[in-house]
Amino acid sequence: MEEPAPAPEPRTYTVESGDTLWAIAERFYGDGNQYQKIADASGIANPDLIQPGQVLTIPE
Repeated sequence: MEEPAPAPEPRTYTVESGDTLWAIAERFYGDGNQYQKIADASGIANPDLIQPGQVLTIPE
């Protein structure tokens, strides 16, 4: 009997100085409009307030 494949670990990204959620969404999804997916997955209430060193969850 085959074991079910483990769930993939979610990708993460550490915010660097000058980053915006829009730019991070463009990097991972090719579309800055997807920034809300990252904000929701990372528990960010205000997408305009991210800090260098903050670790974001990047959902599939």
